[in-house]
Amino acid sequence: MNEIIRQIKNRKSVRQYIEKDIPEEITNEILKAAIEAPSAGNQQLYSIIKVTDQKIKDELAILCDNQPFIAKASLVLVFCSDYKKWYDLYEYGNCQPRELGFGDMLLSISDTVIAAQNTVVAAESFGIGSCYIGDILENYEKVKALLKLPKNVLPITMAVYGYPTENQKVRNKPKRPSIKTIVHENNYKELKDEELVDLVRHNIGNNTFENWIGKFCKRKYNSKFSEEMNRSSEKYINEFKKDDGF
Repeated sequence: MNEIIRQIKNRKSVRQYIEKDIPEEITNEILKAAIEAPSAGNQQLYSIIKVTDQKIKDELAILCDNQPFIAKASLVLVFCSDYKKWYDLYEYGNCQPRELGFGDMLLSISDTVIAAQNTVVAAESFGIGSCYIGDILENYEKVKALLKLPKNVLPITMAVYGYPTENQKVRNKPKRPSIKTIVHENNYKELKDEELVDLVRHNIGNNTFENWIGKFCKRKYNSKFSEEMNRSSEKYINEFKKDDGF
């Protein structure tokens, strides 16, 4: 197994960090890794907000489901899909650009998450742990104001980085599903009954499927934070629909 594959297989989310700053030169390498990621038309349809203001970190920790470790992370990056800069560029070049559409939105989101993952892999190569924060999609009004996000700039994900504690280093990585439940050959195959259970069997352990899935659904899918995420995301999309946006 080569080193890159080993790091990908061993990488896990890290939520506890030692008090050690990430050197600026390493931070820059992590950020450069994002920009080196594959991108539609080499446009880099995203912007990255590096949060260095502790007050903003503290507020993000509260807005993102009250997770204090966010505020303690050495590096906090918010990855935003950003078609605004290219639309502005087209207007500046007198190109008479058409209105932005949902395809443009999805393409910029794709660019954004690809770039984000490059930073996670790069950080891992330096012995730096990371954790994605999907809760950045919540609290549209407050996040938008806090980060001063203009129209057509959407916070897609946030990641926090830091040197892991010893406990985090030895913590077991959660198991992943088998390849047969994820990979489809030539066309999509709908999973049925026990095939669906196979998708999560590695998580059930000594529990029953019915008990495990009920608790998981309540904690994740039917949760209040999930409702807020959907409300907030709809606000972003509706804003893009208005005026000269999507």
